[in-house]
Amino acid sequence: MSTFKYAAFPLLASAFFLGSCGDNQTSQPETETPEVETVAETPMVETTDKFTYANYKDVRLTHIDLNLDVNFEDKVLDGVAILDFERIDPETDVLVLDTKDLTINSISLVNGETTMPVEDYTLGEADPVLGQELRIPLSEDADQVLIDYTTSPTAEGLQWLSPEQTAGKEDPYLFSQAQAINARTMAPLQDTPAVRLTYSATLRVPDGLRPLMSASQGEENENGEYQFEMPQPIPSYLIAIAVGDIEFKAINDHIGVYAEEYILDAAAEEFSETPLMEEANEELYGPYRWGRYDLIVLPPSFPYGGMENPRLSFMTPTLIAGDKSLTNVVAHELAHSWSGNLVTNATWRDAWLNEGFTSYVENRVMEKLYGERRAVMEQALALEDLKRDIAGAARPELTQLKLPADITHPDDAFSQVAYVKGQYFLIFLEERFGRDAFDPFLKSWFNDHAFESVTTETFLDYLDDNLRADYPDAVTDAEIEAWVYEPGLPETAKNPQSDAFETVQMHSDAWVAGDLSTFELEEIAAEWSTHEWLHFLNGLPDDLASEQYEDLDKAFSLTGTQNAETAFAWYMLAIKTDYEAAYADLEGFLMSVGRGKFIYRLYDALKENGKAEWAERIYAEARPGYHPIAQRRIDDILNE
Repeated sequence: MSTFKYAAFPLLASAFFLGSCGDNQTSQPETETPEVETVAETPMVETTDKFTYANYKDVRLTHIDLNLDVNFEDKVLDGVAILDFERIDPETDVLVLDTKDLTINSISLVNGETTMPVEDYTLGEADPVLGQELRIPLSEDADQVLIDYTTSPTAEGLQWLSPEQTAGKEDPYLFSQAQAINARTMAPLQDTPAVRLTYSATLRVPDGLRPLMSASQGEENENGEYQFEMPQPIPSYLIAIAVGDIEFKAINDHIGVYAEEYILDAAAEEFSETPLMEEANEELYGPYRWGRYDLIVLPPSFPYGGMENPRLSFMTPTLIAGDKSLTNVVAHELAHSWSGNLVTNATWRDAWLNEGFTSYVENRVMEKLYGERRAVMEQALALEDLKRDIAGAARPELTQLKLPADITHPDDAFSQVAYVKGQYFLIFLEERFGRDAFDPFLKSWFNDHAFESVTTETFLDYLDDNLRADYPDAVTDAEIEAWVYEPGLPETAKNPQSDAFETVQMHSDAWVAGDLSTFELEEIAAEWSTHEWLHFLNGLPDDLASEQYEDLDKAFSLTGTQNAETAFAWYMLAIKTDYEAAYADLEGFLMSVGRGKFIYRLYDALKENGKAEWAERIYAEARPGYHPIAQRRIDDILNE
């Protein structure tokens, strides 16, 4: 295993020299893309989203046009949003929008060529989660609203990085993260997944920087502006922006990678099998409907493994392991092009419709491309994570697929329950109905609800009408009820048995007992995959002798390993067992990696194992480089 060391603060990994893939293409990809499907109208959803102020059942946004200056000096987006809307209720005389930390400079109503200033709009009292409602009186003939506004330097949906926090150290960087309800920190809109809208944008950025959005990418025009178009209706949380010293490298004619130069070649090589993933998805679930599919590797402070922004998935650099062992995350974000982006949960109580479906599709694609052995290993590792989250849930209701109405923050929706319990529910259905029936059913689900926002009950009704009606004895109502509306993991859940893990466990038990030397383990583990290593590390007892940890570390260079997943597992073990030799590199990891999957649990483990003071010292230095979302989460962990 590699002895790569994570770079020290600020948050960046300073070098990845992991090979290249073809010639660099430094210009934008061709703007002509395969013809894409546009949708003029999408049906309204009969549901209530508690995390929006918007009166979207009375009046609904259909398009937003943004014209913005990206101001790095003040760390704000500044400009105008023009909102197209349609009245669901003809008597509606007010438009209610979501905002958070926005400065509203002026508002006007627009009807054709006529613009009329609005003086009597109101901003409600600020709520720490929801922000402020913006109430705009409507005239009878208006069908657009023009809002001049400025974002806040501390907007939770935007992270502004100084040049020192980037790899090149010469230019600043901006990226957004709108999911779940942070689009309202970027623009005034109806920030609920129940509403889908198209968008366009004109951006002005400092010379030498490249802006990108989750849309068709535009070249700089004669006025120094970049223009973007998203013709398919999407929920607001999929509006995304990135600006920085960004280069491009093509993988094929409609898939490529954007990144800072230091990691571009490595990322293109790591993600080179993305076209195969797209083909596998299309064979299973129908055509890719978004034109291009590109990926951007963001700075290390990005708090997630990936974010499925349409046409431009945002990815963490912690995926660049050098051996494609962590590219299931790429498969996951690409799968969202069907489950999540194409068919979207209407509220965050229904988040499993996005994440559980996507985890299922991801696993099917991994099986199709890399075989059942890898797919089963990933299922088994995911199940371990799910059981941990179920055991640690604040209350049992949070382990239901359909979350209770009283969740206090949409982030409650993003535990392994939505991802893995949702995935295992679909595995349960697949096994009961058989793939010959379930695969066409799932493909029809995506096609029949394309560009719609749906609820759990929408899916269950569709399941009844289109699958259970033909196979009435396959599942019972009680079994469905247990999966969707009851806490925990049902008895009908699959228990994946990995032959590879059984072999790893046999060798692990022998090594722990002293019946297998570390030298012998070295020879055996030389061919282990990342998944096998994770099973080995996660299964080690906490009471090993310090000499065994030293032997293991010396043999396999676990402290400072380049593979972020393996490093995380090792550092969690080091914290629990007080293996001090790993602490310096653990500190470097926390200073250089902003991915929440890792750092939240590491800080929590430090606190729970008597190292709260040390954790607080590291966090005080690392915090300015973490994303606002991560800052909020870690503040909560250390202050509980």
